[in-house]
Amino acid sequence: MKKLIWVGDSTVAFNGAGTYPQTGIGQEFDRYLKRDYVVFDFAKNGASSKSFYDAGRFEPAEEIMEEGDFLFIQFGHNDEKPQEDRHTEPDTTYQEYLMRYVDAARKKGAVPVLITPLSRRLFQEDGTIQNSHGAYPAAVKALAEREHLAVIDLTEKSRILYEKTGDMESRKWFMYFPLGTYENYTKDMKDNTHLHYEGAVKMGGLVAEGLKELGGIYAEMLA
Repeated sequence: MKKLIWVGDSTVAFNGAGTYPQTGIGQEFDRYLKRDYVVFDFAKNGASSKSFYDAGRFEPAEEIMEEGDFLFIQFGHNDEKPQEDRHTEPDTTYQEYLMRYVDAARKKGAVPVLITPLSRRLFQEDGTIQNSHGAYPAAVKALAEREHLAVIDLTEKSRILYEKTGDMESRKWFMYFPLGTYENYTKDMKDNTHLHYEGAVKMGGLVAEGLKELGGIYAEMLA
């Protein structure tokens, strides 16, 4: 069995029954893979590339990583935030922390894959999606080019999908529903960042699409 190991934030993290239907991409990604791959999702809500590493959350992932495994790395949502324990700068500390994960994977003989952060579902008046991630997605792609790494531009793929689908119809993929829909939520939810179960499956499909486009060993893992 080969392992696909996710590190990242709440958009890819595993959720328990208490937060259902919130679901991370990594939680549902095994449905896109051949049966000889097993998914390990170490992502954490609220984590940035810096806080995840500094808090030691990467260590369990690193311990189980072996030659031939894949490490999927998707941070950015919380690197943008001002808190000192989370904030990184796109062209310096953000890339430096991403490289810590990349270097660890390479040392173990695993294959790192960089993924730009999922777009937030923030529609503007003209029907386009606001760029809420600033320079972070470009920083991921620049790092991938410089270090000859595989990269999936989930920021762009999700933006295109939202705009094609439209505001009302795309709400179903997010934690966007009225009070009374789920008994464990006591208010109207208008969350344009965190994914509903159906959204995790849909966005996972965009990641799978990116793997197919990369070809080679990346496409070979797909069912």
